[in-house]
Amino acid sequence: MESLYLLIPFSVALVFVIALIFWRSLKGGQFDDLEGPGFRILMDDDLPHPKEPETQPPENG
Repeated sequence: MESLYLLIPFSVALVFVIALIFWRSLKGGQFDDLEGPGFRILMDDDLPHPKEPETQPPENG
């Protein structure tokens, strides 16, 4: 019975801490884009980019 005097306040404090972490993640934009990461894995961005021709600076002689 004495353990309930410790466990009940501990569980209430834990609920408040979890709620605070969840609220901060909502305000920080953690859940703004839920579909983007799922589509990003399908994007084929591992192809090499075409090389641009290098331009030489004019020589002053």
